[in-house]
Amino acid sequence: MAEFLKLKKSNCKNCYKCIRHCPVKSIRFSGNQANIIGNECILCGQCFVVCPQNAKQIADSTEAVKVLMGNNEKVIASIAPSFIANYDGVGINGMRTALKKLGFYDAEETALGATIVKKEYDRMLKEDNRDIVISSCCHSVNLLIQKYFPQALTYLADILSPMQAHCRDIKERYPGAKTVFIGPCVAKKDEADFYKDYTDQVLTFEELTNWLKAENITLEKEEENTDEGKARFFPTTGGILKSMDCDAPGYNYLAIDGVENCIKALEDITEGKIHNCFIEMSACVGSCVGGPVMEKYHKSPLKDYITVAQYAGKEDFDIKQPAPVQIKKSMEAITRKATVPSESEIAAVMRQMGKIRPEDELNCGSCGYNTCREKAVAILQGKAEISMCLPFLKEKAENFSDTIINNTPNGIFVLNDELEVQQINRAALKIMNIPRASDVMGEPVIRILDPTVFSEVKRTGRGVFDRRTYLAEYDRYVEQTVTYDKDYHAIIAIMRDVTEEERSREKKDDISRQTVEIADKVVDKQMRIVQEIASLLGETAAETKIALTKLKESISDE
Repeated sequence: MAEFLKLKKSNCKNCYKCIRHCPVKSIRFSGNQANIIGNECILCGQCFVVCPQNAKQIADSTEAVKVLMGNNEKVIASIAPSFIANYDGVGINGMRTALKKLGFYDAEETALGATIVKKEYDRMLKEDNRDIVISSCCHSVNLLIQKYFPQALTYLADILSPMQAHCRDIKERYPGAKTVFIGPCVAKKDEADFYKDYTDQVLTFEELTNWLKAENITLEKEEENTDEGKARFFPTTGGILKSMDCDAPGYNYLAIDGVENCIKALEDITEGKIHNCFIEMSACVGSCVGGPVMEKYHKSPLKDYITVAQYAGKEDFDIKQPAPVQIKKSMEAITRKATVPSESEIAAVMRQMGKIRPEDELNCGSCGYNTCREKAVAILQGKAEISMCLPFLKEKAENFSDTIINNTPNGIFVLNDELEVQQINRAALKIMNIPRASDVMGEPVIRILDPTVFSEVKRTGRGVFDRRTYLAEYDRYVEQTVTYDKDYHAIIAIMRDVTEEERSREKKDDISRQTVEIADKVVDKQMRIVQEIASLLGETAAETKIALTKLKESISDE
C-alpha cells in the first residue's frame, strides 16, 4: 500500500488520540511517535480528522495532476456527489467552469458512475440468487473486509465502485483521456493506485480548494434545472438504497455507517446470524458527506443531507449500462503481519503493567486501547509500549515520589494560596511533634508555624533558602527553604532539622568561653605570683646589700 497517510513527526505530542479513534488500531507507537501501519490501515482517515496537532498528513497529488495536464493529455474530472455539500451549493456547471480554468478538459459528476453501480446492484439481487450482498462503493469498507473479515468476501459485491465505473465510462467515450477523481476520501487514492486501469489520479476537496485559491479562481453558482440525478443521493447514509429499486423479492435492505457499526454487522454476518439482505455500508458516519476531507472538516450532517437531497433528481441519469462482466471487480484477502500472542505472554505483560488481579484492569482507554488486555496484545505485537498506560505511570510516579518524600530526613510540606496545608511528610510531623498528618491537612499553617515567611514568599515570588530559624514552640532549630510554584499555586517548604547541630555548636561555644575564662584566671594568677616573687626578690636583694655593706665597712675599720 502506498503511503497516502503520513506522519509529521515534529507535531506528534504523545496524546494517543489517534489510537483511541482508530477503529482497527492500525497505529504503532514507537519512539514517542504514532506511526500508521500500512498493511493494517483501512484508510478511514479518522486519525487525520481527530489529531489535535495536525500530525497526520494526506499525500498531495496536485503536482501529479498538473503533470498529466502538462503532457497535453485530455484530463477529465470525476467529481464525487458530495461536492454540492462541500462547496455550499455550487452545482456541476459552476464546478465545470472552475475546473476548466485550472486546465481540465471537462468535468462530470461521479453520480453518473453511481447510476451504473446501483442498477447492477438491483440486477444481481434479482438474477444472481445471492444470500447477502454488501455494497462495495466504500473502499475503506472493502479494505476492512479484505483485512479483517476475509470470510465475508464472498458477500462483498464484486463490481466497480462509482468512481471506477464513471472513469471507465469516460475513457470509453473519450479514448486516450486521463481521469482524475475529486472527493472527500483519502481511501480513494489507494483504490486508484491499486486498480490502475480506471482512475489516474485522485484529489481531495482540500487539495482542489487550495489549487483554486492559488490560481485565484472563484467558484460561482450557475442555474441548473434537471430532473436527472437520483444517484446524487449516494454520499448520504441510505443514499444508495434511495436510488435503487429495492424490489428484489425476499430481501431486507439495510444501511449502516461508521466503522464500528460495520464491524458489528460483519461479526453477525460471519457468525451466520444474517441472511437475505442487501447491506449498504459506509465507513464514515453520515456516509461520504461525513468524509475525512470535507472542506473545513465541518460536521453538519443535517445541513449536508438536506443540501444533497435538494440537489438530487427524481430520475436516473441517461447513461449506457455496460454488461455485468465489464464492471466486475475481483477483491482478495489481504494478509496482515500481526500475530496473536499466547495467553502466557499476555499474562506476563499484564504483570509488567501492574495488572495482577482483574480489579487492576481499569480499561480506562487513556492509552488508546479499549481494554488493558488489548493493550497487552498490542505491546507484544510491537505496536505499543508499557509507558503508554497513564494510570500505571501515575501510580508508579506517585509511589516513587511518596517513597522519596516519606523517607527523606528533611521535613517537607506544601501549602496552597490560602496557606493551608495540602501535603506533609513524616519528617515534618516529627519535627513539629504532630501525631498524624490528618491532624493538620487542610488546616491553616498558622496553627503549626508562624506564617510570616510563607506570606512573604507568596507575595514577592522570591524564595528563601537555607535560612536558620528557631522554632520556639517546638524548641528546635531548622534550616528553612521556602519556594512558590506559580504554575501550580503551591508553596513548598523544606526544613532540615539542625537542632543537634545547633546544640553541639552552643556546647562548643560554652566550652570555648569557659576555656578562655580559665586561661584568663591562670594568667592573672601567674602574674600575681610573678609580682609576689619579684617583690620578695627585691626585699632580699636590699637586705643582702645592707649586710654586705656593713661587712665591708667592718673589714675596712680593722
